[in-house]
Amino acid sequence: MKALVQRVAKAGVSVDGRIVGSVGRGFAVLIGVRHGDEERDALQLAQKTVSLRVFPDASGKMNLSIADIGGSVLAISQFTLYADTRKGNRPSLIRAAEPAAARALYEAYVEAIRRELGPERVATGIFGASMQVEIHNDGPVTIELSTDPGPGAERRAP
Repeated sequence: MKALVQRVAKAGVSVDGRIVGSVGRGFAVLIGVRHGDEERDALQLAQKTVSLRVFPDASGKMNLSIADIGGSVLAISQFTLYADTRKGNRPSLIRAAEPAAARALYEAYVEAIRRELGPERVATGIFGASMQVEIHNDGPVTIELSTDPGPGAERRAP
C-alpha cells in the first residue's frame, strides 16, 4: 500500500463540478492499494501519516506532525500509484488491487486517520469517481510512504 503525502496550504476535490471534500493547512494524500495488501497495511500507513513530521517548528525545521499543528487530511483513492511503465508507453495496472479490496483498505485508512485526528479534520473524494483534485502544495513537500515489501519479498497478484 502506498500513500503519496503532500503538505498543503489547502486542497479540494470535485466530482461533476461539485466540491465533495476540502481542507485547509494539512495533507493531501493519494492512496494506492495493491494485490496482497491487508488491513494492517492500511493501519500502519495511517499511523505513519499522522506521525510524519514535516511541518515547521518555531525554528523553521520540519519537526511537527499534522496532529501537532491541528491540520487536516484530504484522502483520495488513486489506483494509478501502482502503474507499471517499464514496458512500453501504456501503463500496466495489474499490480493495483481489485476495486472491492481497494475500497475496503482505503476506507480502513480513512477511518484510522479519523480516529487519530477527529472526523471533522478528514475529508475524502468519492472512491472510483472521476475527480478533479486541486492541491496547493506547501514547500513543496511531497513524501511517499509505503508498506510494500523490499526487493526479493515481492507479493504476487492472486
